[in-house]
Amino acid sequence: MIDVNDVNRAYHVLKDVVVHTPLDYDRYLSEKYGARIYLKRENAQKVRSFKLRGAYYAISQLTKEEKERGVVCASAGNHAQGVAYTCNEMKIPATIFMPVPTPQQKVTQVQFFGGDYVTIKLVGDTFDESAKAAMVYTAEHAMTFIDPFDDPNVQAGQGTVAYEIMETAEREGIVFDQLMIPIGGGGLMAGMATYLKFKAPHIKLIGVESSGAASMAAAFEAGEPVQLEAIDKFADGIAVQKVGQKTYQVARRLVDQLVTVHEGLISETVIDLYSKQGIVAEPAGAASIAALEVLKEDIKGKTICCVISGGNNDINRMPEMEERALIYDGIKHYFVVNFPQRPGALREFVNDILGPNDDITRFEYIKRANRGTGPVLIGVSLGNKEDYAALTQRLAAFDPSYINLHGNETLYSLLV
Repeated sequence: MIDVNDVNRAYHVLKDVVVHTPLDYDRYLSEKYGARIYLKRENAQKVRSFKLRGAYYAISQLTKEEKERGVVCASAGNHAQGVAYTCNEMKIPATIFMPVPTPQQKVTQVQFFGGDYVTIKLVGDTFDESAKAAMVYTAEHAMTFIDPFDDPNVQAGQGTVAYEIMETAEREGIVFDQLMIPIGGGGLMAGMATYLKFKAPHIKLIGVESSGAASMAAAFEAGEPVQLEAIDKFADGIAVQKVGQKTYQVARRLVDQLVTVHEGLISETVIDLYSKQGIVAEPAGAASIAALEVLKEDIKGKTICCVISGGNNDINRMPEMEERALIYDGIKHYFVVNFPQRPGALREFVNDILGPNDDITRFEYIKRANRGTGPVLIGVSLGNKEDYAALTQRLAAFDPSYINLHGNETLYSLLV
């Protein structure tokens, strides 16, 4: 397990390598939540995430022979970019395993940063599946595996984020009450918590996970790291099925509170940051800011730091984020409704079932021979989310056996 001296050593190795990212006071968020909100902008890092810190420091500590044999890593994107950048700088061969669903923007960036020194292998549906394949490959080729979070040198490198926060805070006279830190595998939290609890033990450390991949919360409940059966991979940078053993031990000892944030709220936050402040944050990077909404009553009047862990957001995912945000806000809904198979049925539905400000966003009618009715997938956008109860009452009168897809993830994934 690392200590504060490990973070100090990592800082002196990295200070001329990484960007000392801004610690910005955010007026919009401060006024919105009645607090003093600062953002540690790791989305402004060279590879647009904090992961460069741990990857570079860990690889810098390898022996000459280990560097010559090359390294292997597994990553949903950001750790891969850190390893790729480092290996290009140090002229070290790297084989990087990434899950097949990794956003194309991240895959492209890994190749860009790594150049001729990187080989990318897309394997598995999740980070954990990709990591297993990477470990097998590492053993077969006698290379060195650079763990994304459960390696002491990686954690020490990530801890330099906290070093910079405190350095800036002391210089500018800022006294933080709370820090919001995203948790995936737990490497960032482990490194930062180790430094902060030594340097400023009064600061409350809050770990933030997405609700669909709350593996640290599951570990806390079980008393040890456990494998989640399934995860929502939307916030891919923190979508990890099982946290590290070392990171769990540090978090259990030093983290004051865990908070989960819904993927819909994260989506809303990503859009809000971009549209109102021009800040590009990926879903994992926006999680700490989404936590402000969850904790809004607790943070009033306090001085808060949120770590934006990364900004590798694929613009092609914005429609998905808008969809998730609208569903989370109670504006958009999906139903399967039995419709009469005759002319004018849709017009009657619009006139009798929808409110004056509601709109149909999707309509898929499956006609069946010799049947008087057929199932229809309908997407409805409400003019006012308070009209939801009245809409469902009218739907029940139209079709008593209609299916509401809200909360039915299996049907939603299949049909929508």
